[in-house]
Amino acid sequence: MLSTLTSKGQVTIPQALRRQLGLATGQAVEFALSNDATCIMLRPAPSARHSSQKGFGMVKVSGPHVAADWDAAQLLKP
Repeated sequence: MLSTLTSKGQVTIPQALRRQLGLATGQAVEFALSNDATCIMLRPAPSARHSSQKGFGMVKVSGPHVAADWDAAQLLKP
């Protein structure tokens, strides 16, 4: 399989390889270089955005995200 490196350092992973690795759009991937620097290894990685260890976004809020009494702009309204 052949791919071309862009001026931004980007490479398209061929579709057959994406299917084989089970990669989807937006999927995080991890790169590693072999010890003798002759091979780049690629594998799926957990996305930092979807990590439950971060905790961000785990609680769903139906109302305003900031309580009115905590919002400085609300205090300025007459």
